[in-house]
Order: sequence, then structure tokens, then C-alpha cells
Amino acid sequence: MIRPQDLASFRTVPAVKAALSRSQFDAFSRQLPLLYVILVVNSVAVAATHVAVAPAWLAIWVPLAMCSACAIRLVVWVRRRKHLASLTDEQIASRLKTTVWLIALLGVIFTGWGLLLFPYGDPYARAHVAFYMSITVIGCIFCLMHMRKAALLLTAIVIVPFSLFFSLTQNGVLVAIAINMLLVAVAMIFVLVTYYRDFANLVESKHALQAKQAELQRLSDENSRLANLDILTGLPNRRRFLADLDALFQTAQEGHVRFAVGVIDLDGFKQVNDLYGHGAGDRVLEEVGRRLLDVSGPRIRLARLGGDEFGLLVTDVRETQDLRDIGAAICATLRAPYAWPGATARLSGSLGFAVYPDAGLSPAQLFERADYALYFAKEYRRGGTTIFSSEHEKQIRELGQVEQALRHADLEREMTLHFQPIVDTLRERVVSYEALARWRSPTLGDVPPSLFIKVAERSDFIHSVTAALLRKVLATMRECDPAVRVAFNLSARDIGSAEAVENIADMIRDSGIAPDRLTFEVTETAVIQDFEQASASLDAFKRLGVHISLDDFGTGYSSLTCIHRLPLDKVKIDRGFLDRIDSDPAARDIVRSILELCRSLELVCVAEGVQTEAQADALRGLGCTVMQGFFFGEPAPFEEQSLEV
Repeated sequence: MIRPQDLASFRTVPAVKAALSRSQFDAFSRQLPLLYVILVVNSVAVAATHVAVAPAWLAIWVPLAMCSACAIRLVVWVRRRKHLASLTDEQIASRLKTTVWLIALLGVIFTGWGLLLFPYGDPYARAHVAFYMSITVIGCIFCLMHMRKAALLLTAIVIVPFSLFFSLTQNGVLVAIAINMLLVAVAMIFVLVTYYRDFANLVESKHALQAKQAELQRLSDENSRLANLDILTGLPNRRRFLADLDALFQTAQEGHVRFAVGVIDLDGFKQVNDLYGHGAGDRVLEEVGRRLLDVSGPRIRLARLGGDEFGLLVTDVRETQDLRDIGAAICATLRAPYAWPGATARLSGSLGFAVYPDAGLSPAQLFERADYALYFAKEYRRGGTTIFSSEHEKQIRELGQVEQALRHADLEREMTLHFQPIVDTLRERVVSYEALARWRSPTLGDVPPSLFIKVAERSDFIHSVTAALLRKVLATMRECDPAVRVAFNLSARDIGSAEAVENIADMIRDSGIAPDRLTFEVTETAVIQDFEQASASLDAFKRLGVHISLDDFGTGYSSLTCIHRLPLDKVKIDRGFLDRIDSDPAARDIVRSILELCRSLELVCVAEGVQTEAQADALRGLGCTVMQGFFFGEPAPFEEQSLEV
């Protein structure tokens, strides 16, 4: 059985042979002109000493023809050296073979000419011929050191006839010359073989080293590719994206051109992972990568930044509308259903853009602004596109001021609570209150809860805020009628931290308040951020005796499965469904479905955000009796509240 490494070695042998041939050809092409010069100079010298004694054809015309041929070959080789790099391995091998036979032919011609010339002239002239043949062959062998076959063939063609010819003269001096020449030839052959073997080994080692370097470079390139590639989607990863952003920023600075940084986040992806598993989530991410590639053009570079977040760089941005068109195309393709065997999911994608130089003057600032634009899109334009503007710059400064104020705030003194009644319209009684946070900062004045809670949730301040407010709630409950029940809001960070859950539970136990008087409200969005941890946290509160309410139902991406798995006691219908409930049949149908769902799961259903009597009447007509909103009472300090409706 042939192993893969054997196949690799079979492929390597021809490669080494080709490298050896190319090295031979390169070295030989530098020394061949010297070989022709030796032949021409030595032949002219011998011919000159025999012009007067040898026939003209032998002393003049034959050497003239030989020297002319050598001169022509010399010019040809000098010209060929310029094109050595462009020759293929096959061409080099062919020319080497041709050269071997040409060397053999030259050896026959020059040896025959020397032996024909030997009988003419005096002993000095004959000695010149012997010297010519011996010294010329030695010089030629040195010039052919890199071509063993040609050198051995030339040695045999010259030395054998030379030795035989001089030995047959029976002249002691000439016989001695023949023997000496034969011994020198043997030594030269030994040197030649040794040198050629070392040369071949050197070439092979060099080739092996180059092959190793090439393999190391290939592995380095592959590692670099993998280090900059998201394996799941085949898109560049965050590392490559940030490197491309830096490079594009430098280019834009030098050329004074505009480009945009975009960040995409999938809306509802967490639900897919929770419901169908990470395998389904991976399929969705792969499909998202394919869809993004389909709608991107040569001006757009895509990347997966991590999780369900993708990035894009858009070059040559001339107008804001250009980005809006790109964003619309991306959001549209992401809204199409995602199907795999046994299931289908509908998601959307929110997209934030930041344009250079309008939104920032550094790569980090541009990326941060694009991320903020994404945050704004998810908050207010879910499934749409937001381009960072001066208004967002103002919001960032405002959030920064709020964060600084929170960092230095005396929460116990500055934070207060207002309570809004939750009423049972059938019995016309207040059944509970929702505790709502209020903050009056010494530096900023009254800060809206929607603002400071948002800032706190984006940092670790939320745990301190939650603790301060919960202590106030528990203190209020200790001082009021034991029948009073209070609903308190927990953030995603609160239920996403086992340590925070334990601290909250300890506060309840230490307060002496009956846990069943307390209801913790959590939003759909908070739950799906980490469903398993959220479920475990709510289970812990449930075991303690606290009631659990799912707030703003219908605005997030929770499912019937999620609701069934959570230890819920109540569901609060989001106020967005109540705006047109008295006039819109579709809104009434949605609310009716939620009420039926709650009845089937034996959950209390609370309609929040009731503003008018018409809305309250419509809800009663659908069978909803527990309501909350300005129609029944505005948030106010607890001492201003009443159990009467």
C-alpha cells in the first residue's frame, strides 16, 4: 500500500532533479564562455607554430573553422544567459543534453585535429601539440566541473586516444607523457566526481531548505488566514476587521476620502439558540453570512465580529442616502425566513453606521460610534438602520454626564420611589403597587428613569441602584398595611448574576417581610439575554416565595416555550398594544390571544398603560380585569396612595 508520504517523496524527486539541472545550467552558462576562450586561444597558438610546416588546410582553414564555431557558440551562450530565468525545466534539460553531445563533438574534432597536426614540425612543435592537448583538456574539465557527464565524456574522448597514440610511438619521452597524462586524468576524474557530488548535495540541501521554508511560509500564511478568518461563516473575523479598519483609516487620511463603519446585530437570535440549540444557531449564522455576501458589492468588506454581530466597511461614501440604501438592502435580506429541517425562524437585523470624518477621527472612535448607532437602532428602530449624527453625539455626552453623576451619587439619599397602583376593576380595589425609581441629582436635577436606568444597566452601577431601591421598598412595606403588595423591577444584569440574586434574597430574608407580598418584574429582553441563568434566578426567587411577573409582554422575542418554562405568576401586556385597542380590531385580537394564553396557563394578566376609559372598557369586554395606568392613578410617593380606586 502506498502511503501519502511516499507519494510526497515521489513528487519531490523530480523537483530536486529539476533544481539540480537548473543549478548546473546556471553555473555552466557562466563558465562555458571561458571554455570556448581556452579552446580558441590554445588552438590559435598551436596553429601559429605549424603554419610553416603543415598543410594550409590543416594549419589555417580547419582551426579557423573550429574557432569560428566556438566564437558563434560563445555569443549564443552569452545571449542565452539573459533569459535563463524564463526557461522551463524541460527546456533546460533539453539544452543540457544538447550541450553534452556538442562537447563530445568538439572533443572529437579538436583531438583529431591535434593528432593530425602532430607528425608535422620539429620536436618542439610536437611537444607543443602534446602540451596543447593535455593543458586544454585539463582547462576544459575544470570548466565542466558542474556537468559530470560532459566532463567524463570529454576526458574519455581526449585522454584515451591521446594515451594510445603517444604510447604507440614507442618513444620513451612520449610514452612517459602519455602515462603522466593518464594519471593526471584519473586524479582529475576523482576530483571531478567528488566536487560534483558535493555540488549535487549542496543543491539538494538548498532545495530541501527552500522547500522547508516554503512549507513554513505556507503554514504561516495558513495560520495567518485562520487567525483572521471566522471558520463558521468564512468571513473575516474581528481581528481582521479591526486591522482592515486601521488600514482603511490610514488610506482615507492620506486621500481625504469618506468611508463608513457599520455594525450589524441580529434581533431574536438568542431565541433561536434557546429554542432549537446551538446547531440551529450556527445554521442561521452561516445563512446570514451568505446573505450579506449576496447583497454586498466591491465597496463593502464584511466580517463577523463575534456571536450574532457582524461588521462592514463601506468605502467611497459620498452621500448619507447611499448608506441608507445599503442598510435597507441588508435589513431586508435579513428579515427573510430562516428555514432548516423541522423548523423555521424569523429574525431581523439592526444596523448602525458611523462615517469618517463626520463621526470620528480615529478607528476606535468610529467603531465606538457605529456601535452606539447600533444600540440606538435596537432601542428605537429595531430591524432598521441608524447613521450616527450630531444628535447621537449629544446623547453620548448626556449619557456620559449621567454616568459620572451616578458614579459619585449618594444613592440612599438621592434615589426615591414613586408607586403606581395596579387595580382589580371587577372588585374596584388596588391589589398591588409598582415601585418606580426616581432620581434627583445635585448636579443634573431630575433625571428620567428611562435614562439613568439605561446607563446603570450598561455598567455595574445597576447592582448598587437595585440594592438601594429594594431597601427602600422593603422599608416602606414594613411600615404599611401587611396586605399591601409591591411589584419591583429587576434588570437583565440582576437576574444574570448568581451573586446578585443571592444578595437580593438575603435582603428579603433579613427584612422580615413575607416574600409573597413582593413581585419581581422582568422584561422579555432581560430573560432571553441568558435564558438558562435567568430561569435559574427566577426559580430561586420563586422558591423563596416571591411572585414573578413577565413585563412588556409582546415586545421582545420570547416564545410560548419560554413562558411555559419560566416560573411565572403574572404576565403584563405591553402598553403598545393598548393604544388602539378601542378602535383597531387587530389590536383587540392580539390582546384577546394573550388573555386566552394566560387563562390556559393559569396566569394573572395585567394590562399596563391604560390611559382612557375607552381602553378600560375595551379590556373589560375582552375579559381583562387587572389594569394599571394613568387612568387609575399616576405614580406618586406611597403616602399619597390609597387602596381605593
